[in-house]
Amino acid sequence: MRSPEDAPEESPHNPLAAATPQRSAGRRKGTPSQPWLVVSDSGKERFDELGKHSIMRRTGIPARDLRLLDPLLSYPSTILGRERAIVLNLEHIKAIITATEVLIPNFNAPTVAPFVHDLQSRLSSPSGAPHLVAESRNQILLPFEFRVLEICLESSYRRLEAEALTLEQEAYPALDEMTSKISTLNLEHVRSIKSRLVAVSWHVQTVRDELEHLLDDDNDMAEMYLTKKLAHQHNGESSSRVKVDNDAFQLEEDRHEDFKDQIESSHGNLPTLKPNVQELEMLLETYFEQMDGTLNKLSRLRDYVDITEDCVKIMQDEKQNQLLEVGVMLSIGTVVVTAGVVVVGIFGQNIHIKLYDVPTYAQFWETTFGTIGVCLILYILAIGLAKRSGLLR
Repeated sequence: MRSPEDAPEESPHNPLAAATPQRSAGRRKGTPSQPWLVVSDSGKERFDELGKHSIMRRTGIPARDLRLLDPLLSYPSTILGRERAIVLNLEHIKAIITATEVLIPNFNAPTVAPFVHDLQSRLSSPSGAPHLVAESRNQILLPFEFRVLEICLESSYRRLEAEALTLEQEAYPALDEMTSKISTLNLEHVRSIKSRLVAVSWHVQTVRDELEHLLDDDNDMAEMYLTKKLAHQHNGESSSRVKVDNDAFQLEEDRHEDFKDQIESSHGNLPTLKPNVQELEMLLETYFEQMDGTLNKLSRLRDYVDITEDCVKIMQDEKQNQLLEVGVMLSIGTVVVTAGVVVVGIFGQNIHIKLYDVPTYAQFWETTFGTIGVCLILYILAIGLAKRSGLLR
């Protein structure tokens, strides 16, 4: 995919260099400028006021890639290799990486400040500049874009790993406490932990999937070799954007165009001429394994949450069964008492019977206690029948 750098632009070339009265011209085009932190390959920083079209001309990325860097929009983690830049959106880190500099839009965010400090210190420090591909192989220095990519991946991994560790330390005691004492407070705490677990797992999963996608496609990784492409362009006799009219330079232009076609054939028209991606593959593989380990840790925590929820459901079902048994016993008692009330109601009617002519209350008490005894016997028989049929334990 070619960048839209050849399209004519009517907006100012650089809002930082333009005078204050001229800034309205850029706003008429609907592309207000914003401050960007620019870190060079030596670790030096500066702040530039850049608009959308200025970024597109400077880095060669299309307009749709800039949406990934908008802090107001939510996109999954993405790493895109373009002709002259790498567009990177890793959780809190959003940046455009070229062969010579890094452009960071949200540099003033609190979550990005540690990353910016680490980036500047490692790029400016002689000891932090070289990064070896592997200790067992010959010492090969990673190019600038891969050094920055490594710092971005490391910062993203440290943040996600810290969130996973904090969640893990908080979750296990809360889950164990809930199994011993079920309360509204404990259930609400566990619900909050599960929501955070789902969110962190999704973030780790998106980063892992993006790294896996890059590792599965050598052409995408080849597009990210910006330094090699820039060096090859410098070795050419002319730029691809200049139309050479002199036939004396036609051969050299053809050679340069052939190389660009080979690089731009990201879908494998000439795969044998793409750069060796082993260094980048080993770099991505390292952080893929780390992200995969963090995801497995979160998966085990999720399994523990599911097991705890099953235990709580079993305990709640047990309590519910006990309440149902009490309800059955009360229902049986209600039926038996109702039978006794029927007897009392019969004797309470305003009719004359010989029982009322007895001079003593002996037969009255015999009838009363007889009714109560019959009710108790009926209750015991009903409870025994319920246990025998399995309604009660």
